[in-house]
Amino acid sequence: MQSIFSSTLLLTLLLAVGLVFFLRAASKDRTTDVEVHSSLPPLEVLNGISNWLEARGWRRDAGDADRQWLRFQGSVSSSLPLAVLLSILGGLGGGSLGLVLRQLDPALGWWPLILAFICGPAAALVYRRRATRLEFVELRLINSSDKKGSTLRLRAHRDELIAMELELAKSLALASDGSLLSSPI
Repeated sequence: MQSIFSSTLLLTLLLAVGLVFFLRAASKDRTTDVEVHSSLPPLEVLNGISNWLEARGWRRDAGDADRQWLRFQGSVSSSLPLAVLLSILGGLGGGSLGLVLRQLDPALGWWPLILAFICGPAAALVYRRRATRLEFVELRLINSSDKKGSTLRLRAHRDELIAMELELAKSLALASDGSLLSSPI
Protein backbone atom coordinates (compact mmCIF):
# COMPACT_ATOMS: atom_id res chain seq x y z
CA MET A 1 0.00 0.00 0.00
CA GLN A 2 2.90 2.32 0.79
CA SER A 3 4.28 1.94 -2.76
CA ILE A 4 0.96 3.13 -4.21
CA PHE A 5 1.11 6.31 -2.15
CA SER A 6 4.78 6.80 -3.03
CA SER A 7 4.01 6.61 -6.75
CA THR A 8 1.06 8.98 -6.23
CA LEU A 9 3.43 11.36 -4.44
CA LEU A 10 5.82 11.19 -7.39
CA LEU A 11 3.03 11.97 -9.86
CA THR A 12 1.79 14.84 -7.70
CA LEU A 13 5.30 16.29 -7.54
CA LEU A 14 5.56 16.01 -11.33
CA LEU A 15 2.31 17.97 -11.61
CA ALA A 16 3.82 20.63 -9.35
CA VAL A 17 6.83 20.83 -11.65
CA GLY A 18 4.43 21.25 -14.58
CA LEU A 19 2.71 24.13 -12.78
CA VAL A 20 6.06 25.83 -12.20
CA PHE A 21 6.92 25.57 -15.90
CA PHE A 22 3.44 26.84 -16.84
CA LEU A 23 4.01 29.85 -14.58
CA ARG A 24 7.35 30.52 -16.25
CA ALA A 25 5.86 30.23 -19.74
CA ALA A 26 2.90 32.48 -18.89
CA SER A 27 5.20 35.34 -17.91
CA LYS A 28 7.96 34.75 -20.45
CA ASP A 29 9.31 37.64 -22.50
CA ARG A 30 8.34 37.12 -26.14
CA THR A 31 10.23 39.98 -27.77
CA THR A 32 10.67 39.40 -31.49
CA ASP A 33 12.33 41.17 -34.42
CA VAL A 34 10.61 41.42 -37.77
CA GLU A 35 11.23 43.34 -41.01
CA VAL A 36 8.26 45.08 -42.56
CA HIS A 37 8.09 46.57 -46.05
CA SER A 38 5.77 49.25 -47.40
CA SER A 39 5.34 50.93 -50.74
CA LEU A 40 4.61 54.23 -48.96
CA PRO A 41 7.25 56.85 -48.10
CA PRO A 42 9.12 56.29 -44.82
CA LEU A 43 7.76 59.40 -43.08
CA GLU A 44 4.16 58.39 -43.77
CA VAL A 45 4.74 54.84 -42.48
CA LEU A 46 6.53 56.05 -39.33
CA ASN A 47 3.79 58.59 -38.59
CA GLY A 48 1.09 55.96 -39.13
CA ILE A 49 2.75 53.44 -36.83
CA SER A 50 3.53 56.13 -34.22
CA ASN A 51 -0.09 57.35 -34.18
CA TRP A 52 -1.38 53.77 -33.93
CA LEU A 53 0.95 52.97 -31.02
CA GLU A 54 0.06 56.17 -29.15
CA ALA A 55 -3.65 55.42 -29.61
CA ARG A 56 -3.03 52.02 -27.98
CA GLY A 57 -1.42 53.62 -24.91
CA TRP A 58 2.25 53.47 -25.84
CA ARG A 59 4.25 56.64 -25.27
CA ARG A 60 7.31 57.80 -27.14
CA ASP A 61 10.33 57.08 -24.98
CA ALA A 62 13.39 57.82 -27.09
CA GLY A 63 14.49 58.43 -30.62
CA ASP A 64 17.49 59.26 -32.72
CA ALA A 65 17.00 60.97 -36.08
CA ASP A 66 20.56 60.22 -37.21
CA ARG A 67 20.18 56.50 -36.57
CA GLN A 68 16.56 56.60 -37.84
CA TRP A 69 15.32 54.93 -34.68
CA LEU A 70 12.25 55.38 -32.41
CA ARG A 71 11.36 53.64 -29.17
CA PHE A 72 8.00 53.51 -27.43
CA GLN A 73 7.39 52.39 -23.86
CA GLY A 74 4.29 50.85 -22.36
CA SER A 75 3.27 49.13 -19.16
CA VAL A 76 1.96 45.61 -19.61
CA SER A 77 -0.24 44.16 -16.93
CA SER A 78 -1.02 40.57 -16.08
CA SER A 79 -4.21 38.83 -17.12
CA LEU A 80 -6.75 38.52 -14.30
CA PRO A 81 -8.46 35.40 -15.77
CA LEU A 82 -5.08 33.68 -16.11
CA ALA A 83 -4.17 34.64 -12.53
CA VAL A 84 -7.46 33.12 -11.32
CA LEU A 85 -6.82 29.95 -13.35
CA LEU A 86 -3.31 29.62 -11.94
CA SER A 87 -4.63 30.18 -8.43
CA ILE A 88 -7.18 27.40 -8.89
CA LEU A 89 -4.57 25.06 -10.37
CA GLY A 90 -2.11 25.89 -7.58
CA GLY A 91 -4.78 25.33 -4.92
CA LEU A 92 -5.83 21.99 -6.41
CA GLY A 93 -2.21 20.91 -6.75
CA GLY A 94 -1.41 21.95 -3.18
CA GLY A 95 -4.52 20.16 -1.92
CA SER A 96 -3.57 17.02 -3.83
CA LEU A 97 -0.07 17.11 -2.41
CA GLY A 98 -1.51 17.62 1.07
CA LEU A 99 -3.80 14.60 0.69
CA VAL A 100 -0.94 12.42 -0.48
CA LEU A 101 1.27 13.56 2.39
CA ARG A 102 -1.55 12.83 4.84
CA GLN A 103 -1.95 9.32 3.42
CA LEU A 104 1.80 8.70 3.68
CA ASP A 105 1.93 9.88 7.31
CA PRO A 106 -1.47 9.88 9.06
CA ALA A 107 0.11 11.37 12.17
CA LEU A 108 0.24 14.72 10.37
CA GLY A 109 -3.52 15.02 10.67
CA TRP A 110 -5.15 17.42 8.27
CA TRP A 111 -2.35 20.00 8.44
CA PRO A 112 -0.93 19.19 4.99
CA LEU A 113 -4.15 20.49 3.42
CA ILE A 114 -2.96 23.98 4.32
CA LEU A 115 -0.84 23.62 1.18
CA ALA A 116 -4.00 24.23 -0.86
CA PHE A 117 -4.42 27.65 0.76
CA ILE A 118 -0.75 28.49 0.33
CA CYS A 119 -0.07 27.23 -3.20
CA GLY A 120 -3.14 28.79 -4.83
CA PRO A 121 -2.51 32.43 -3.89
CA ALA A 122 1.25 31.94 -4.26
CA ALA A 123 0.86 30.83 -7.89
CA ALA A 124 -1.30 33.85 -8.71
CA LEU A 125 1.08 36.20 -6.90
CA VAL A 126 4.16 34.87 -8.69
CA TYR A 127 2.42 35.16 -12.07
CA ARG A 128 1.16 38.70 -11.44
CA ARG A 129 4.58 39.94 -10.31
CA ARG A 130 6.42 38.39 -13.24
CA ALA A 131 3.90 39.31 -15.94
CA THR A 132 3.54 42.98 -14.98
CA ARG A 133 6.44 44.84 -16.55
CA LEU A 134 7.55 47.60 -18.90
CA GLU A 135 7.72 46.67 -22.56
CA PHE A 136 9.26 48.50 -25.50
CA VAL A 137 8.51 48.81 -29.20
CA GLU A 138 11.49 49.82 -31.30
CA LEU A 139 11.25 51.02 -34.89
CA ARG A 140 14.31 51.35 -37.10
CA LEU A 141 14.18 52.63 -40.65
CA ILE A 142 16.43 50.61 -42.91
CA ASN A 143 17.79 52.59 -45.83
CA SER A 144 16.87 51.08 -49.13
CA SER A 145 18.16 53.41 -51.81
CA ASP A 146 17.57 50.93 -54.63
CA LYS A 147 13.90 50.29 -53.77
CA LYS A 148 10.89 52.53 -53.78
CA GLY A 149 9.07 52.67 -50.47
CA SER A 150 10.39 51.90 -47.03
CA THR A 151 11.65 49.01 -44.95
CA LEU A 152 11.41 48.96 -41.17
CA ARG A 153 12.85 46.65 -38.56
CA LEU A 154 10.46 46.32 -35.63
CA ARG A 155 11.35 44.89 -32.24
CA ALA A 156 8.46 44.30 -29.84
CA HIS A 157 6.37 41.72 -28.05
CA ARG A 158 5.13 39.11 -30.50
CA ASP A 159 1.44 39.85 -29.81
CA GLU A 160 1.94 43.57 -30.46
CA LEU A 161 3.66 42.83 -33.77
CA ILE A 162 0.80 40.54 -34.81
CA ALA A 163 -1.78 43.20 -33.93
CA MET A 164 0.22 45.79 -35.87
CA GLU A 165 0.45 43.55 -38.90
CA LEU A 166 -3.26 42.72 -38.84
CA GLU A 167 -4.52 46.26 -38.27
CA LEU A 168 -2.06 48.34 -40.32
CA ALA A 169 -1.45 46.05 -43.28
CA LYS A 170 -4.08 47.71 -45.48
CA SER A 171 -3.83 51.34 -44.40
CA LEU A 172 -0.02 51.52 -44.54
CA ALA A 173 0.54 48.80 -47.16
CA LEU A 174 2.67 46.84 -44.69
CA ALA A 175 3.94 43.42 -45.63
CA SER A 176 6.26 41.04 -43.83
CA ASP A 177 7.38 37.51 -44.49
CA GLY A 178 4.23 36.23 -42.70
CA SER A 179 6.15 34.22 -40.10
CA LEU A 180 4.35 35.90 -37.19
CA LEU A 181 0.91 34.87 -38.39
CA SER A 182 1.87 31.33 -39.35
CA SER A 183 3.78 30.34 -36.21
CA PRO A 184 1.66 28.59 -33.56
CA ILE A 185 3.86 29.81 -30.66
